[in-house]
Amino acid sequence: MTLDIRLPLGAFFALLGALLTAYGAATLGEPATAPTGVPIDLVWGAVLLAFGFGLLALVRRGR
Repeated sequence: MTLDIRLPLGAFFALLGALLTAYGAATLGEPATAPTGVPIDLVWGAVLLAFGFGLLALVRRGR
């Protein structure tokens, strides 16, 4: 039995990224959500989502 940690971690990061991206998109344009002009929740949600999908792609490629 081999344990491939990429599957649960990929699913976790993809889910967390999807939630953070959705929150960032829902609060886009509201006051005090992006004091520097960059919607940080939206950006980091997309980064986490891409990382999670990357891990899941590596799981499929490894099988």
